[in-house]
Amino acid sequence: MTTTYEIDTALLKALLPLFVRAEDALARLDERALRSSIASGFSERRHFFDAIGAMWVAGELVHLEDLVLHDAHMDVRAPSHELTIAHAILRARRRIWTSEALWALSDAGISVLTGIGGEQDRAPESKSAYPDHDQDDHEPDALLTAELAEIDAVLARSSRLLDDLARGLPQVVVAPLKPSPDQNQDRVGLFDDEEWDEAARLREWQSVIAIADELPPTLGAALLFDAWEQIEPLRRQHWLGGLLVAGYLRQRGKVTSHLFSFFAGLKTVRHERRRSRQRLTRLQSFLEAMLESADLGLKEMDRLSLAQTQMEMRFKDRRSNSSLPELAQFVLSRPMVSSAMVARELRLSSRGALNLLNDIGIREITGRGRYRAWGII
Repeated sequence: MTTTYEIDTALLKALLPLFVRAEDALARLDERALRSSIASGFSERRHFFDAIGAMWVAGELVHLEDLVLHDAHMDVRAPSHELTIAHAILRARRRIWTSEALWALSDAGISVLTGIGGEQDRAPESKSAYPDHDQDDHEPDALLTAELAEIDAVLARSSRLLDDLARGLPQVVVAPLKPSPDQNQDRVGLFDDEEWDEAARLREWQSVIAIADELPPTLGAALLFDAWEQIEPLRRQHWLGGLLVAGYLRQRGKVTSHLFSFFAGLKTVRHERRRSRQRLTRLQSFLEAMLESADLGLKEMDRLSLAQTQMEMRFKDRRSNSSLPELAQFVLSRPMVSSAMVARELRLSSRGALNLLNDIGIREITGRGRYRAWGII
């Protein structure tokens, strides 16, 4: 079956112009990130943007500020199921990034990422310069995703039944739907199919890696993602394909400065092109997504570099034990921060955190008195 995914000469010629542009964009992004002083903060921020992009591609809207606060265990309301999935994506990206480059696509790596691996095969948790406060032994987000999906489905049916009873409508008993292998709408795992052999589908997808290795890294990554979309190995973790593609680019040495944010660019591509029946159109859309994501990454680095320069001018004459440099590094590593996050990160009082945020000169993005947040826009 692997011959289905081979790239013939005619297809390669059609993809060549876009492929060359994508190769160049990824190379420029990686080279700049390797030499930049904001590389750590940039890499950490891309985790958040990619998780939001993955949910967008799956048809779900998760607010960036909710994900940041949920990651810091400072939710302003009960987290939704979609937010829980987004956080699982965030954790998976961190796990891939803090592991060896070859780990993500290895049998052990795929087993762990899909949730069927043993403890002995687990990769180390995040070892970023910015501490991850999500260090729990049981990993509730990863373990409870399937259970929460089933609970959400039951609650939804119960709510509809109660609403009908309240309005005096007759009760209608609906038999549970049996999902078909062709059903492509279940992006959050609300259905289950005993005949959906995930292990066999994963093996089929892994067999495509050998074909991708014979191609240039960018084209090979596009081929792998197209194969993932067509095979659909996982029903509840369909988003894992984009993360494995990012790990593949890192494994091939194309993007080594950070874990490439593939979904950040893919969400800008229209659904009709991403899910086209024409293989050429799909591959072109995936290459366009890489190109767009690389361009967004370069613009993000421009903003972060400018913000870093402006913040450094604020504290260059401060005393040596000032907390402003630590605050600057923390701000660069998050899309947004709140005073409570700063207070806990720097071990300060709430008043002290507010004073530092005012001194460092970053923009307030909420404009509200009760809940305030700051970030680099």
